[in-house]
Amino acid sequence: MSANEVRFLDTTLRDGSQSLWAMGMRSGMMEAVAADLDRAGYDVIEIPGNAIHFKKLIRDLKEDPWDLMRVLAKKMPSTPKSCMGGGLNLNPFGTPTPPALGKLFWTRQAEIGALNRVQLTSNTADQIKRLFPTLIPFFKGLGLKVACALSFSISPRHTDENYAEKTRALQPFKPDVIYLKDQGGLLTVDRIRTLIPVILSNAGGVPVELHSHCTTGLAPSVYMEALRLGIKTLHTGVPPLADGSAQPSVLNVAKNARLMGLIPKVDETLLASVSRRLKAFALQDNMPVGQPLEFDYGQYIHQIPGGVISNLKHQLCELRLQDRLGEVIEECVRIHREFGYPIMITPYSQFVGTQAALHVATGERYKVVIDELIRFAQGTYGEDSGHLWMDQNLKDRLVSSGRAKELAILDARTAEEMTLPELREKLGGPGVSDEELLMRCIMQGTREIAAMRAAGPPKRYFTSDTPLLTLLQELSKHSSLRYIKIQQGADSIVLRSSAPTTAAAAVAN
Repeated sequence: MSANEVRFLDTTLRDGSQSLWAMGMRSGMMEAVAADLDRAGYDVIEIPGNAIHFKKLIRDLKEDPWDLMRVLAKKMPSTPKSCMGGGLNLNPFGTPTPPALGKLFWTRQAEIGALNRVQLTSNTADQIKRLFPTLIPFFKGLGLKVACALSFSISPRHTDENYAEKTRALQPFKPDVIYLKDQGGLLTVDRIRTLIPVILSNAGGVPVELHSHCTTGLAPSVYMEALRLGIKTLHTGVPPLADGSAQPSVLNVAKNARLMGLIPKVDETLLASVSRRLKAFALQDNMPVGQPLEFDYGQYIHQIPGGVISNLKHQLCELRLQDRLGEVIEECVRIHREFGYPIMITPYSQFVGTQAALHVATGERYKVVIDELIRFAQGTYGEDSGHLWMDQNLKDRLVSSGRAKELAILDARTAEEMTLPELREKLGGPGVSDEELLMRCIMQGTREIAAMRAAGPPKRYFTSDTPLLTLLQELSKHSSLRYIKIQQGADSIVLRSSAPTTAAAAVAN
């Protein structure tokens, strides 16, 4: 890589959709632009390839995720494809699934060519100690590259030295990439002037990338300073799936990088065309378009990601407490501090927000406590979660409760160890394919899979690559047409209606 080159990872299909469209980007939209994304010069393209996205595709969009993975593998053969990896449990918010299913899930993704890289969060729940010794060798054994994310947070314990220690701890696992993940958009130009050099100097020569969100409006400026500090690869999206609560626009970042005398290694003309098509899809389906946000200092106080704020508003509306959002946010700040400053990222941001809403709704703090915060106090999420820094009185209260004892018994049971033949028999018999088996596991049954199939094939989105098909699709909406004649120069074609009442005739020139 040349010293003055800027490389890019595309987040449009995954994080852009998740941040702005609640993971609502349809398979047809992705298929329509995938080939051009593949030709655009990206180092990596993120795809919605983990179990959570599979569940969204099946349940809400009524689309087969395995079909989508095959389409993306076919349409994007040249560019490495990546997704957030997680562990071998395909149901992180419920009863754990047997590890054999997790291994099958990732193996199948690699087999069909949908994945070349996985991205693993490293510093939120002791992943380095508890998961990486077995998880990273497994992924590398599948031929996948591994990118380890250091999630950014602002707290008394998330110092430069903390990030230096976590960066050094990754070296024994030989990750292919380390990246700073600013899920809340909290980084500032001043903050990265000390943080980026610390991570670079402790990375042992492993390439370092930067991933930030535009929540506070500062990410584009932060990216430019990161380039000055030696970062070579930035995570960006294609508008309309950029800005807002998503990543900076690749078009804006590339333009500014060039003005700094750097060479952006993407085809901006091609990506501008992709952007126009995606904006047309957004208009067609009434989806929001990412816009630059005003600076909001409150983000640094509560650190709640944008998606969680929207969910809080929804919860409060259901409780008829929508006018008390300010009180809930104030409670989030207190709970965050009392629980030892967990990084406000999934699942902790959801835990804190839900508990804060309960405090406001009941009028009493910790009268009702969600199970996951009791588990947090018990140390279930490990040292990185922050439970060792909890308010001691609150911790004692939670771990001595009757519910804590019940949860300790439940959590002592590990995921049921079953072989794949046993799992296949349990979930439908020996004739069930691997892909069907995995979908039944993720959806915990067949009802929603049947509804997905009953919905028919996914909606197609036509682009400027298929002008004739687009024209015919629009003309077909007009039942009164008796014939259509299309002419270009000396060539022409006539299409007649097959309806018996049509008596029109036309002669091709």
